[in-house]
Amino acid sequence: MRFLRTPDDLFSDLPGFPFAPHFVPLSDGLRMHHVDEGPRDGKAVLLLHGQPTWSYLYRKVIPVLVGHGYRVIAPDLIGFGRSDKPIRRTDHSVQAHTSWLLELLDALWLTDITLVAQDWGGPFGLGILARSPERFSWVVATNTVLHTADPSLAGQLNWACHTMPDGSVSIAQTLLDYQRITQEIVQFRPGLFVQGGTTTELPDDVVAAYNAPFPEESFCAGPRQLPLLMGLTQASTCARQNKRTLKALEAFDRPFLTAFSDGDPSTQGWERFFQEHVPGAADQSHVVIEGAGHFLQEDQGDELADVIHRFIAANPVQVR
Repeated sequence: MRFLRTPDDLFSDLPGFPFAPHFVPLSDGLRMHHVDEGPRDGKAVLLLHGQPTWSYLYRKVIPVLVGHGYRVIAPDLIGFGRSDKPIRRTDHSVQAHTSWLLELLDALWLTDITLVAQDWGGPFGLGILARSPERFSWVVATNTVLHTADPSLAGQLNWACHTMPDGSVSIAQTLLDYQRITQEIVQFRPGLFVQGGTTTELPDDVVAAYNAPFPEESFCAGPRQLPLLMGLTQASTCARQNKRTLKALEAFDRPFLTAFSDGDPSTQGWERFFQEHVPGAADQSHVVIEGAGHFLQEDQGDELADVIHRFIAANPVQVR
């Protein structure tokens, strides 16, 4: 597999990101980066980002959780952040990203994990849970989706994506427009997408930090390809994996919390779906984080960290 590695000097002196890099070699020769902070014997909290961000997204969340005594692991998906970046877009598949993350968990010997999944962190992280549920003791789903285009989703989602009785698919124009923009934009700059998905004005150096992993177009195969992999039809690979994931979640009785923001139309409706279909979500004090957009870690990172801590503390689980 041909890949690129972003030069280390592009990650020096990023605002609010003092964390030491850690790398795990994967079976196909790639190297995966992750932040690993806090005591090694602390409860493991796995923070998963999506497209087009990287672990920098969690820089406000990490120190708060470490202050509560957790071991916090924030990986960069392959193709993002400091992780290696396969050049061919076809190397970025839903199965590959899920398997790469599973390799990371194996290498770190992580168990009794609190999974925090946002954006594509949901399909990948919950996909791992479906394959290996015994690893996870708590789940926080935040501004994420599991598109399957199933007919039962009709009327449930703010951004529609469901199959109609005649076999056609109803997909929100805004969803297709996002997919289109990620392909048509000439110069791919993740910082612009992050700014568009937040309610606060980001400083120029923060926007630049989101762009740092992608110095030129050849580094952008991952963030370009993922939007094309969304499960917008029932026959798509992503939809089929998400269906298996949802079936596994219907048997997941460990504590499951939704912490969606009030300003993310792209994911609205999925929080109710999780609450109604995951046994572990029953009787939880689900949270709406106010004043935040899709990237709520930017807008309300401290509050999200507090929500995660209160949820774990309020739901003791006997570790395996």
